[in-house]
Parts: sequence; C-alpha cells; structure tokens
Amino acid sequence: MEKYLANVKKYVPNPNEDAVESLVSHLRLALANHDSSIVAATDPDELAGIKKGYCSVNLDLTSEEADAAIDKVCKIMKGDKAKCRVTFYYLLAQESDTMHRVAG
Repeated sequence: MEKYLANVKKYVPNPNEDAVESLVSHLRLALANHDSSIVAATDPDELAGIKKGYCSVNLDLTSEEADAAIDKVCKIMKGDKAKCRVTFYYLLAQESDTMHRVAG
C-alpha cells in the first residue's frame, strides 16, 4: 500500500488514502504481475479496456467522459515511462470528479 501511496503523491500532494487503499484492493490481481501493474498508455487496446471496464463500470462515465479523463491522465503522466495502474486509476477518478465512487 505504501509504495502505491507514494506513487500517487508524485501527482497529488494530499491523496485520499481510503481511495488508494480501495484501488489497491480492487486491483490486487493485476498488481501481482509487474506487466499488468503498469498501464501501457500508448497501447490503444489497453486504453480501450480501461475505458470499457474501469471507466464505464466503476466510475460510471459515458464514452466521451472516459475519453476525456483518459486523455487528461495520459498528459499528466506523460513523463512517467512506467505508469502505475493504481495511480492511473486514481487520477482517472480525480479528473472525472468521481472520487466518491472509489473511496466510497
């Protein structure tokens, strides 16, 4: 949990720790494998999967809202070669104003 919180803090000075913990719990299977713990932001199939899965199901975003949030997060994290999935998903919730759906 601490390493994920530290990664989120690279982008958000005072992150919602409950949200980070919730994401770590939700993503535990993906986080068990290094390759799946990283978002390949240049892979259209990966981004489509995030849009269809996390953005649509978990954040309840429309297609347009999801595209806008994914675009913003990709720009925010553009300097980070290995984009941590927890951080990427946290920023998606933040940028789409749906943090309440993550932190519950």
